[in-house]
Formats: sequence, C-alpha cells, structure tokens
Amino acid sequence: MSVSAFLEYLRLEKNYSAHTVRAYKRDLEFFTDFCLSEYDVEGIREAAYPLIRNWIVKLVDDGLSNRTVNRKIASLNAYYKFLVRIKDIKVNPLAKHKSLKTPKKVEVPFSEEEMQAVLRVISYKDDFEGLRDQCVIELFYATGMRRSELMNLKVGDIDFSAGTIKILGKRNKERVVPLLRHLRGVIKAYLEKRKEVATIASGDILILVKNGNKIYETLVYRVINRYFSEVSFKVKKSPHILRHTFATHILNKGADLNSVKELLGHSSLASTQVYTHNSIAQLKKVYGEAHPRNKK
Repeated sequence: MSVSAFLEYLRLEKNYSAHTVRAYKRDLEFFTDFCLSEYDVEGIREAAYPLIRNWIVKLVDDGLSNRTVNRKIASLNAYYKFLVRIKDIKVNPLAKHKSLKTPKKVEVPFSEEEMQAVLRVISYKDDFEGLRDQCVIELFYATGMRRSELMNLKVGDIDFSAGTIKILGKRNKERVVPLLRHLRGVIKAYLEKRKEVATIASGDILILVKNGNKIYETLVYRVINRYFSEVSFKVKKSPHILRHTFATHILNKGADLNSVKELLGHSSLASTQVYTHNSIAQLKKVYGEAHPRNKK
C-alpha cells in the first residue's frame, strides 16, 4: 500500500511525469525482487543498510554504471524519505549513504549557427504538423522550458497582449517568461492550424498530435531529433540540449546568472551554474579583446 501511495504522491503532489513515476516504480520493484530472492525479506521497509549495500555491489557487478546505480538508489532514498514523512518508519536507512563517484557529464549545446540553420534554413511544411514542429522548436529555444513543461502548456498560458508565457514548472511552481515578437507570430500561425485537429477532449492543451490528443514524450524527442539531424552531427539531440543551448547562448550574450535562474525555473543558483562552463570560451574571447594588458 505504501508503494502505491508513494507513486501517487510523486504524480499528484510532486507533479512528476508518468515516465518518471514509472522509473521510480521499476527501481522499487527491482529492489523488492532482490530482497525476496537473496534474503527472503518481503518488504522494502524492512531492509537495513547492509542489505541495500549488497544490492549496490550486485548492481555494479552486473555492469551497471555508477550513474545508473545512483539513480536507482535515489529512487529508494526518496521512498524512504516518504515513509519517514508519513511516520511509517522512524529512520531512513539511506540517511548517511554517499553516492558513487561519477565522471562529470558534459553536454554540448547547439551552436548559434546550428540554431540559425534549424530556425531559418529548414523549410517547415505549411500544414498542422509542420507548424506544430516549428512551434515546438521555437518554444524550447526561446524560453528554455523543460519537455514536461512544454507538454503541459495550455493555450490560456499565452498572453499575446502582455507578450508573456506562463510556465508551470517542478513542484507546481509558476514562472512568467517574455514571449519574443517572432515567436508570437509562430504560435498564432500554429493556433490557426490547431483548430483543424482540436476536439472537445483536447481541452486547452496547446501542443497536440493529429488526432487532437496531447503530444507525447517520444514524439517530442523525435521532432527535435528529426530537424537537428539535418544540421548537426552531435550525438545527443534532445529537448534538454535545447534548454542547455538557451541558457548558454543568453549567458554568452551577457545575461546575468540570476536572470537565467529565474527564466529556467531553478530553485537554486547552483543548478544554473552548470551552464556557465560553456560560456568560458566566450569569456576568454571578450577578456582577450577588452583587457588593456592584452593590447599590442
């Protein structure tokens, strides 16, 4: 019962996507199977840290990366924190656990040239899907929103008169982001085509598929992959890379870190600072051109 209550908590209170909730569910099921098969322990709540540590060793021995192991342990830790919160257990057995060391993950944003090629060189079809795809890419690059945030956008979140867009982020935290003049035109063109596919079931959801249903996760990825594969040889092409690109490009153009933090919907500045390393090359260029001691 507590596992199902935990998953409902993630879905309803934490506003996690269905994909994320399924990942948590799988991790908890894997650990439950381990407890039963290896130690005849029936419930996760009865597991002590030595048992969890043995599971970690098994996962590593099975060839899982430290990053994957850490993610599975994070799912377990979140569950134990939930049990402590509802007073089902008194102590979180993972309270003093330290994550396995992982290599620093470097994500390479798209260059300004690649972005210009996707936005200005590629010809989008003048039908519903073509205008929708263009709208998706423009929204990601102009706002830096997350994939889940784009999927949950409502038509009513767009305020053309104020030139803003309201985004519902993690933990139901709202933020308002400026709407670029060019993007307003793209959205308006898409909205005209949206009328052709929208149904009563579509409700106020902004981004739809041809049958009028809400756009789904894999299609969002396919849209990004399809168009960027025409202009970029980067291995990873995803909505998150576009978010990364948005942050890097506006930092390169002089935006301050606090402003970028607000635009991205980060709760702490530390989350935003991961994007600054991509701006070092630009900073070096500006520094070299501006510093008096560098003049010949």
